[in-house]
Amino acid sequence: MEYTQLGRTGLRVSRIVLGTMNFGPRTDEADSHTIMDAALAEGVNFFDTANVYGQSAGKGRTEEIIGAWFARGGGRREKVVLATKVFGGLHADGEPWPNHDRLSAANIRRSVDASLQRLRTDHIDVYQFHHVDRATPWDEIWQAVDVLVQQGKILYAGSSNHAGWHIAQANEAARRRRSLGLVSEQCLYNLAERRAEMEVIPAAEAYGLGVIPWGPLHGGLLGGAIRREREGGGGRSADALASSSVREQVQAYEDLLDKHGMAPGEVALAWLLTRPGVTGPIVGPRTAGQLASALRAVELKLPEDLLAELDVIFPGPGPSPEAFAW
Repeated sequence: MEYTQLGRTGLRVSRIVLGTMNFGPRTDEADSHTIMDAALAEGVNFFDTANVYGQSAGKGRTEEIIGAWFARGGGRREKVVLATKVFGGLHADGEPWPNHDRLSAANIRRSVDASLQRLRTDHIDVYQFHHVDRATPWDEIWQAVDVLVQQGKILYAGSSNHAGWHIAQANEAARRRRSLGLVSEQCLYNLAERRAEMEVIPAAEAYGLGVIPWGPLHGGLLGGAIRREREGGGGRSADALASSSVREQVQAYEDLLDKHGMAPGEVALAWLLTRPGVTGPIVGPRTAGQLASALRAVELKLPEDLLAELDVIFPGPGPSPEAFAW
């Protein structure tokens, strides 16, 4: 496994991030533990989750599964850089209630304590804001974060699904308070969805945030969708392939990689590892076999001519303002 610094911090993390959103709703606790053990054995030390993950199994269930895995000991918690998120609410009776979601200081404090209990740990390494809260000023958010850092409950703060100007606004507010500010941004980014290159990634680079792409296979489109379709498989990508323009791109992508003898999913991940500012993509395996495939991407070196051909099939928008101006 290769490691890199998380943004401008001294924290070293693996270049593949283990996403856990499937743990609970699609992968049971025993298999989830097997996947985490396999990831740790291969050197993956960066695990990502969120307080609301669990879906049909119940919000918070994913954190509980991870907590049970930590409780098995063997240095599991000590070896993991743990990231979770706050924004969405968890309501015991299923009914929404004021101040039980978003990023008020009240909800941040409540949510941290609840996540720590589910995760069976005394601290969270990277506490991420799952979405923008336009109603809460950054001074309030940073005040809450500073208290949590002083209490030892969190070490770093990160963002997710924030625009470039949100990143700038957040870190300028932190600078005024002499706080560390955001150290990472988790955003939708892949070969087929490159809008983050316009402003989000340049802002992250300028402020020293590590970029953590989610959706690296674009809902399965970049993981051999047409090949699976021919073999009788379906999946989330089936509806997207109904668009003729998308289908042409995906077909060209798969044809290109067939020529090079490469697996589409592995190339999609390896491509992200070549992008400036990217710490590592999040992979969300449902099985240990899917994890093994994702890990091969770290060792896959893409030649310059292949990278150029990928840009032809999936051209990026380019940075702003040139992307929309002269």
